[in-house]
Amino acid sequence: MGRTVLPYSQVWEAERQRWQKFRRALRKEDQAHLDRLFESARLHLQAGVYASNPCPLESMILSMLLEHQKDLGAMEERLKHLEESESET
Repeated sequence: MGRTVLPYSQVWEAERQRWQKFRRALRKEDQAHLDRLFESARLHLQAGVYASNPCPLESMILSMLLEHQKDLGAMEERLKHLEESESET
């Protein structure tokens, strides 16, 4: 008989709960940043389900990095446009 696999959303929540002591030790502003990191990992729950990684934290961290990379790309693009418009004036 196979073993029951928890839904990935429950795995995500359990991992988030596991880091609550760490979160409480952070300064308030850092707690907000950590919360946003976990929320960015939540955006990729389906990818985590599909990957079915035995170490869910790896999938979560990769999701967080993916969101950071997207943010950096958007900022680079915005900076490029600002520099171009500044050089035109």
